[in-house]
Amino acid sequence: MTGSEGLLVDVVWTNDKLGTRIRVALWLHSEVGEGNRFNKQQLRKAIPGIEQVDRRMRDLRPAGWVIKTYRDMASLGPDELYLEKVGTHIWEPGQRSVGLRTISGRLRREVMERDNHRCVRCGISAGEEYPDESGSHARLTLGHVTPHKHGSAAQLEDLVTECARCNETARHLTGVQLSAEQVWDRIQELPRREKTKLLTWMVADRRAATETEQIWARYRQIPAAHRDALKKQLGIALGSGS
Repeated sequence: MTGSEGLLVDVVWTNDKLGTRIRVALWLHSEVGEGNRFNKQQLRKAIPGIEQVDRRMRDLRPAGWVIKTYRDMASLGPDELYLEKVGTHIWEPGQRSVGLRTISGRLRREVMERDNHRCVRCGISAGEEYPDESGSHARLTLGHVTPHKHGSAAQLEDLVTECARCNETARHLTGVQLSAEQVWDRIQELPRREKTKLLTWMVADRRAATETEQIWARYRQIPAAHRDALKKQLGIALGSGS
C-alpha cells in the first residue's frame, strides 16, 4: 500500500456517511493492522455513538477477517481482541456486500439444534476447552457447506455448526499442527473398529455424535444453576444405585 493510499484510508474511516461495517474495517486496517491487539473501548472511541458497533466488527468474519477473542486465545484479556488477518477490503468498489449474510435468528437456532449445538468438524461443544490448547474455549458459529455461498440467502442445508477454529483455514489454526505423516502414524495405531469409525467421519466430513454426547451438548446449553442441579441429581441417582 502506498503512502497516498494510507492517507486515504486514515481519512475515510472517520467518514460518518459510510456504513458502520465499512468504517470498522477501515479502522482495523489502518489503525490496528494484522498481528496486533486492540480492545473494544478503542473501537467505541474511534467510532462513537453507534449501537452494536461490536456486532458490525463480528460481521467482518464471513468476509475473511480473522478476529480472535480471549475464548480463542488464552493470552488475551476478556476485553482484548487480536486482528490475525485482514480479509476482503469491503470498502473497495464491488466488495461492499462480500460476507454479508441473510441468516435469521430462527434459521441460526434450527442449524444449531440440528447439529446438537456441537461443531460438526471436531465435535466440541460451546464453551468447552480445546484438549490441545489449555485455556482456550470453543465458540460456535455457522459455516457454509459451500464457501462461495457466503453472502447468499442461505438455507438450512447450506449451513453447518462449526467452532471458530474449524471455521477458519488450517493456516489460521492456533496450537501445534501435526503433519499428514504424523496423523497417519496415529491412525495406524487405532484398532480396526476405531479406524472404521474414523473413516465414516472422514467421508461425512463431520463427527457423528453418540446419544451421550448429544445429551452433553444439550446440557451445556442450559443455565449454570440448572446444570449444577442436574449434576447433583445424577450423582444422587448413581449413588443410590438407581
